[in-house]
Amino acid sequence: MLPRGPRRAPAPSAAQPAGSRPGADRDADPATDHGRHHPHLPHPQVPLVPAAAFVVVWSSGYIAGPLGVEAVEPITLLALRFVVATLLLGAWARWRRGPMRLPRGVLVRLGAVGLMMNGLQFVFMYLAFDVGLGATLGALMHSLSPVLTVVLAGVLLRERVTRVQVVGLVVGVAGVVTILGPDVEEAGGAVGLTLGVLSTLSLCLGTLGQRWTATTPASPRPSDSLEEAGAAEAGATPPGEAIDPVWAAVVQFAVCAVPLVVLGLLLEGTRPVHDPVVAVATVAWLGVVNSIVGLLLLGAVVRRGGAGASASVFFLMPPVTAVMAWLCFGDTLDARELVGLVVAVLGVAVATRSARPHPDGGRGGSPSPGGRGGSPSPGGRGGSPSPGARGGSASPGV
Repeated sequence: MLPRGPRRAPAPSAAQPAGSRPGADRDADPATDHGRHHPHLPHPQVPLVPAAAFVVVWSSGYIAGPLGVEAVEPITLLALRFVVATLLLGAWARWRRGPMRLPRGVLVRLGAVGLMMNGLQFVFMYLAFDVGLGATLGALMHSLSPVLTVVLAGVLLRERVTRVQVVGLVVGVAGVVTILGPDVEEAGGAVGLTLGVLSTLSLCLGTLGQRWTATTPASPRPSDSLEEAGAAEAGATPPGEAIDPVWAAVVQFAVCAVPLVVLGLLLEGTRPVHDPVVAVATVAWLGVVNSIVGLLLLGAVVRRGGAGASASVFFLMPPVTAVMAWLCFGDTLDARELVGLVVAVLGVAVATRSARPHPDGGRGGSPSPGGRGGSPSPGGRGGSPSPGARGGSASPGV
């Protein structure tokens, strides 16, 4: 049985000329016709080394989380993580980017989305770890988020969803159900599963909310998103320009740190640490490696492989986490659970890879699921949504 852990399509470069027919320029140039598949235009290649490092770092968050909640109370653990990430990334941003200049309205939007994306997502998941949800199952639930985000965009925003993406989500959910089997108590019971589902939904809704934070008010151009953190070396963000993704991350870390510190003191008291050595190690790993190093690796993957690059490797997180859980916790999967893991991973892999954009921004026959005619995707940009593709927030598992 599954054991319990130890506790893009680019934005338009200019406005359409008055009276022009949308897409007319694409019709005039067959090389950019989104309605046809062009074999001579290959998909961008996923960069092997940064992608492999990204997968390992991302997956390690699902190991450090359950390990950390054994050493320190979950809300306090999360609060300390965000405090460390805010201070270190804020200092780095000030040094490399210059002073932060974001309008008040942008700060409010970034904060609201950050509370959903980082705050609620991780509070629910860490509480789930605390009641016994396993690392592999947590990673698997979050791995469904790219496909679920696209489906939610179709339901809530009336965007186009392909049949393959819907089938991929159904297959992924079927795999999760197969892993659970008849005895949900092994996965933290109904409480653990409910918290895991709420965490995944918070991640998806926060991803959709990133459209709200795409640019400063004077410009319709979407930002590079947090996935491209480290790509630009410019400093402040003047009005009408894309929001600096690193400063956006600092804001969204900070807006979670303050209420979580207060909540931790109120609910968990002034002595929440049970094992100081493990607590310091896990807070350092989560705050530095997952939240900052993982952020920069994700930026490297997207810069070199395109907007869909992270989505195309996201299905690797659950099996990599399963191997890590076996090495760290001794967790093993029986035959039924192994079949469920394979089924879920295949469902996510097919759905996310079907959404990878062509170099011209199309996907060989259909508009991007995340946007209609150049609008930003749920991931914060045109083209297929990357998992955690959010302008200014950490991604799942970070």
